[in-house]
Amino acid sequence: MFEFHWPWAALLLPLPLLLPWLWPERARDPGEATLEGQRVTLLHPQIVALQAAFAARRPALQLTGWLYRALLYLLWIALVLALMRPQWLTPYTEISTPGYDLMITVDASHSMEALDFTVDGRPVNRMSVVRGVMGRFIEGRNGDRVGLVVFGSQAFVLSPLSLDRLAVRQLLDGIVPSIAGPATALGDAIALGVVKLRERPEGSRVMIVIADGDNNAGRFAPSEAATVARQNGVRVYVIGVGSKQASIPILEEGTVRYRDDLTMDEGALEEIAELTGGAYFRATDTRALEEISARIGQLEKTEAETRTAYLPQPLYRWPLGLALVALLGLGLFPEGRKRFVGRTAGV
Repeated sequence: MFEFHWPWAALLLPLPLLLPWLWPERARDPGEATLEGQRVTLLHPQIVALQAAFAARRPALQLTGWLYRALLYLLWIALVLALMRPQWLTPYTEISTPGYDLMITVDASHSMEALDFTVDGRPVNRMSVVRGVMGRFIEGRNGDRVGLVVFGSQAFVLSPLSLDRLAVRQLLDGIVPSIAGPATALGDAIALGVVKLRERPEGSRVMIVIADGDNNAGRFAPSEAATVARQNGVRVYVIGVGSKQASIPILEEGTVRYRDDLTMDEGALEEIAELTGGAYFRATDTRALEEISARIGQLEKTEAETRTAYLPQPLYRWPLGLALVALLGLGLFPEGRKRFVGRTAGV
């Protein structure tokens, strides 16, 4: 597909034809009038022979004048065509495949340092388990666009929606507790994820929220953010991470301490899932988190739309090269200028 990016520049094409009327005082060459006066008073002993000699060369001079004019017009047309920015548009179609637009929202507050999970008989913190389980979950989302939001005291987009699952997995592996602050801005994280998902096709917008504490920071309450998600057709699946122990160990300042304030408001998390048409899961250990991941992976997929984009390939070099050739031709026939100017002025 061919097109001009600036087609309005074609209005400049008739400008050379309008110059004699727009700027008449420049149409006549002053040197031409001087030569004309000199021809009237010229005395020569062999005037007949001289006239015959000039008559023999007159056709060549006339041909040179026409060639000079043609090269001038060609130069102008080629420059205007280059200014119009011709380009060849190559269609690029993004093939639609069944899949979701998944925005994974991960709690990275200080409470994710809690050591209430075990792997191979040794205690590990919540963040390590989430990284491992959700990393495998991301690797298995073939055909899905996966994005990543991390939140603590504030919420940040760590990765936009992308088909490059390996890159998202690497970013997930780099998340550590308190990377976004020690508090929990759960409502802000959900609202930010909705902003990134609402531009995607309806029916494919899914958010997975992994949280382990109450909302205690940010501008949005979780219920308000869930309402916004429902209005934008985003289903939110919430995974509550943490055990039900009364006293939970956590690593603080290099020392393991036991705290009784690391529980979470499951009622608020269930409300988020219910408002958006999603589901709530409670992950109390590593096996439960694996089962939740497998259940989400079995959700029915929807068909995303097919998009076609046109990639432009500039072609201005061709008319610009033609203009250079015309300019070179004008330099090879300088004697045609006087003939052309005299004809334009009516001499």
